[in-house]
Amino acid sequence: MMNSIDANPYFETGDWLVIGVYLVGIVGLGLWFGKDQKSTRDYFLGSRSIPWWGIGFSIVAAETSALTIIGVPAIAYGNNLTFIQMIIGYIIARIILAVLLVPHYFSGEIYSPYQLFANAFGPAVRKTAAGFFLVSETIAGGFRVYVACIPIQLMFGIKIIPAIVLFVFLSLLYTYFGGVKAVIWTDAVQFLLFMAGGIFTLLYIPQQFDGGFPEVFSRAAHDGKLVWLNTKFSWALASDGGFNLWMGVIGGTVMVMSSHGAEQLIVQRVLACKTVADGRKALVLSAVIILPLFLVFLLVGAMLWVYYRQLPMAIPIPEPRPGVKPNDYVYPIFMLTAVPNILKGFLIVAILSAAMSSASSALTSLASVSTMDFLKGLGGKERAEEFYLRFSRYSTAFWGLLLSLVAFAASQRVNFVLNAAFSLRGLTSGALLGGLLLAVVWKKGRALPVVFGMVTSLAVMTCITAFWKNLIGWPWYTLIGTSVTALVALLARELLRKENSAAQLANTP
Repeated sequence: MMNSIDANPYFETGDWLVIGVYLVGIVGLGLWFGKDQKSTRDYFLGSRSIPWWGIGFSIVAAETSALTIIGVPAIAYGNNLTFIQMIIGYIIARIILAVLLVPHYFSGEIYSPYQLFANAFGPAVRKTAAGFFLVSETIAGGFRVYVACIPIQLMFGIKIIPAIVLFVFLSLLYTYFGGVKAVIWTDAVQFLLFMAGGIFTLLYIPQQFDGGFPEVFSRAAHDGKLVWLNTKFSWALASDGGFNLWMGVIGGTVMVMSSHGAEQLIVQRVLACKTVADGRKALVLSAVIILPLFLVFLLVGAMLWVYYRQLPMAIPIPEPRPGVKPNDYVYPIFMLTAVPNILKGFLIVAILSAAMSSASSALTSLASVSTMDFLKGLGGKERAEEFYLRFSRYSTAFWGLLLSLVAFAASQRVNFVLNAAFSLRGLTSGALLGGLLLAVVWKKGRALPVVFGMVTSLAVMTCITAFWKNLIGWPWYTLIGTSVTALVALLARELLRKENSAAQLANTP
C-alpha cells in the first residue's frame, strides 16, 4: 500500500532560493573559470589545460538535454527499459573513437574535425561538412531550447517567449565571456546536479510505499516495465515504441561515432584535452558514466508508472506539443506536485542544469566552427589574434540570437522548423561520419567524389524521413547515411579515375 502524502503544487520561498542560488552560482562559476581569455586557443580549446576527468563529465552533460531528463523517464513510463540496449552501442562507439580517431585530433593544432576533411580533400569538403553541422546544430539546438522551456514554463508559470529569452541569456552570459573552459567546468557541475536529482527521485519514490523498493520493483515487473532485452531484429521501432538489441549494438554504435567523432558539439571537448592519452581517458570516462545515467532515469520512469497507478496526478497533463509527448510531462508534474519544498527546487535545478548545459554547448561549438572553419579557414589577410577573439565572442552572441529565433519559431508551430528539427540531425550525421572516415582512410584525394557522396547521402536520408520513416527507425539513419556517403564516393572516385585514364590515353601520341 502507498503512504498518504500531501501534494504540493506551489513554489515556496525555499524553492526559489535554491533556484536563485543555482543560477547565480553557475553563471558566476562560468565567468570565473573563463577569465583571462586572450586568444582563440584559450576561447575554443581552453588552452588545452583542462583535466581529462572534467572533460569526461562535460561530454556526458553536453549530450544530455532537458528533453533527455524528462524524455528518458517518459520512455520507461510508457513502455519499458529496452532503450538501455541503445547504450550498449553508445559505449562501443566511444571505445572505438578513443582507440582509432583521437590520435588524428592531435596531429596538429586542430580546432574542429572538419580540419581533417581539409587536410585530406581540400577546403571545399571542409566547408561542406562545416556547413552541414552549422545548419543541423542551429535548428536542433534551437529546438532543444524550445523543448527545455516547455517544462520551465509549466513549473514557473510564465509564457514561453520570456522563458526562451531568459534561458538563452543566462546560458549565453558565461559562454560569451568564458568560452569552452567556462562551458566545460559548468557542464561538470551541472552533470553532478542532474545525476543527483535522478538518484534522489530513485530513492524518494519507494519511500512512499509501505513495502519500499521490493514493492515498487515487484509492481513494475508485474506490469512489464522492467523488460530491457529484445533480440528480435527490426528496421522499424516496435509498435509500442520499443527498441531492439540490433538497433543498440549496430545503429547506436554508428550514431555515436558520428555525434562524438564528426560533430563539433562533442569533439570540441576532446580537442580541449592536453594529450592523446587524456582525450582517450575522457571518452572512456564518459562511456563508464553513460550507462548508470540512463539506467537511473529509465528506472525513475518505471517507478513513476507504479506511483501514478496508485495516485492520480495532482494536475492534468497539458496538451501535447511538437517534440513533447504527454508522457514527457509526467516527471515535471511529479517534481511540481509530489515532492516537498526545497527538495522540489533541487529537482527543478536538475532540469535547468541539463538544459543550460546543452544550450551553452551548442553556442560554443557553433561559434568555433564559424570562426575557425569559415573566417580563418577562408584564408586571405591574416589578422591580429585580438580580432579573431572579438569575432568569436560576437559569433557566440549571434548564434544565441539565432537559437532564440528558432526556438520562437518552434513555439509558434512553424512547420518547416518543426520538421527540420525532427529529421535534420539524422539527415546529416551519416554524411559527416562517412566523410570523416574517408578522410582518415584515404588520407589524400579529390574533393568532388566526397562532396558528391555527402550530398547524395543527404538526398537519400531526406527521402527516407519523408516517405519511409515508419518502416525505418531513427537508430538506423546514421548507418544508412554513412554507407551511402562512402559507396557513392568510392564509385565517383573510380569513375573519375577511369575518365582521367581514358583522357590520358586519348592524348598519347
